[in-house]
Amino acid sequence: MAPSESVLEAAAVLPGEDFSRVALTGSAVRLLQKLWAGHGPLMFHQSGGCCDGSSPMCYPAGEFITAEADVLLGVFDLPGCGPLEFWMSRGQFAYWKHTRLTVDVVAGRGSGFSVEAPEGKRFLIRSELLGFPG
Repeated sequence: MAPSESVLEAAAVLPGEDFSRVALTGSAVRLLQKLWAGHGPLMFHQSGGCCDGSSPMCYPAGEFITAEADVLLGVFDLPGCGPLEFWMSRGQFAYWKHTRLTVDVVAGRGSGFSVEAPEGKRFLIRSELLGFPG
């Protein structure tokens, strides 16, 4: 992510937390707005799988069924669109709970079912450790 690129922060949703755990780069926001226009409301799910299973997958909202095995990390107010949830598998969250995630876009096509694949782009996660006092 370019240091000067704008970032959209998700609203904090985990109990007891007042900080965002996930953000979108400006490139991700623009691609999501385009995808929203074609697919309607969207959602992200980050699994703990291998290969593209470890990439954030974007689906039409409700197409990926979440349950107790998943954690809602944040909700974006996507400009001009509406709420976009970011989910992560509970097992993956156990590994990444000390990490802040930023969803970015790169050229190339992933092999998953994410809705951006036909655009010749794919979402990816950039991460940084959260600064906890202590």
